[in-house]
Amino acid sequence: MIDSNQYVKIVSALPFLVGADSQLVREFQQATSLAHIPAGHDVFLEGDRVNAIALLLSGVVRVYKVSETGREITLYRFGLGESCILTANAILSDKSFPAIASVEQDAEAVMIPTEIFRNWVRHYDVWRDFVFDLLSQRLSSMMAIVDEVAFQRMDVRVASWLLKQAKVQNPMRITHQQIAGELGSSREVISRLLEDFVSAGLIRSGRGTIEILDFEGLEARSVV
Repeated sequence: MIDSNQYVKIVSALPFLVGADSQLVREFQQATSLAHIPAGHDVFLEGDRVNAIALLLSGVVRVYKVSETGREITLYRFGLGESCILTANAILSDKSFPAIASVEQDAEAVMIPTEIFRNWVRHYDVWRDFVFDLLSQRLSSMMAIVDEVAFQRMDVRVASWLLKQAKVQNPMRITHQQIAGELGSSREVISRLLEDFVSAGLIRSGRGTIEILDFEGLEARSVV
């Protein structure tokens, strides 16, 4: 159950609740709970049955797939005010969770039981619109991943990924294996491409760190 002070904090993270009617507000406070989930914890593993969905108030969760050979690929991350569309889909279709969801940064979340989630989708427009908007946004981003994997060369993908990460931090603390996990490749392939970028003077690569030295040159390599 959510008390009034907690609800005020939740509304600031989930502004769609501002337009909710009094009945939904009462049910939200009565049926949900807060959970603190530490970094490194797997929320769901592939094949798990879903008994609740989390709306994040803080932290970051990574959702990814692992192939039979052990390769990983990141499908998406979600954070403040967001939720996991694969969890939503599993609830609505009554299927098991099809990937792995792991907490990357300590998270606080509103937990909504499965049956409550389904009932709100049926009865409350504001909740249904929120869920469908999340689905639409995430579907677009996942289609972009499919396009990259199917149609772009790996060197182009690596260059684009590095440029994106450098907007947050440069040098960046990242291993070759972690990049491989992000892009669905092998460490050997990523290492070979990074060595090529080093030889071209585009980046500097150290133990667990990568620094972009030539942004314009790497930008040119990010174009097909």
